[in-house]
Amino acid sequence: MPIRPATAADVPAILAFWNPVIGQSTITFSPTLHSAESLAAMIAERQAAGRAFLVAEEAGEVLGFVTYDQFRKGAGYAHAMEHTIILAPEARGRGLGRALIGAAVEHARAAGAHVLVGGISAENAPALAFHAAAGFREAGRVAEAGRKFGRWIDLVLMQKLL
Repeated sequence: MPIRPATAADVPAILAFWNPVIGQSTITFSPTLHSAESLAAMIAERQAAGRAFLVAEEAGEVLGFVTYDQFRKGAGYAHAMEHTIILAPEARGRGLGRALIGAAVEHARAAGAHVLVGGISAENAPALAFHAAAGFREAGRVAEAGRKFGRWIDLVLMQKLL
């Protein structure tokens, strides 16, 4: 599947599979859905900063994305990046996630990053297994770091040294 930089034209397709993840799951702790404007701005800002916002498509249809940005603010963290990877439901289990994370790792490495971090809901067992298979190691757990749907959820930090 082709992987390429996202464009503003990809925003509706990304919103169609990302907003349901936000609104209906604990994959992300955020309850705030993205608007077309906020997502277009995120894509532009990440790319302007030299960060990746990549999409994978099949037959012209966007089926997933990966993006990363600085893990924490400040010059001391300039080489530590945190990623987000989301797939459309019909794209899961087909190797698309592996291709996207591989592309993000290569982009981050080429851009001078030293570590790529994933902050993963402890309830998201498939994502934990995916990251482990992609060479990420658990770096720590933050008990009850997130709150969604009226309950506390642990955050698992996984990292890959580049």
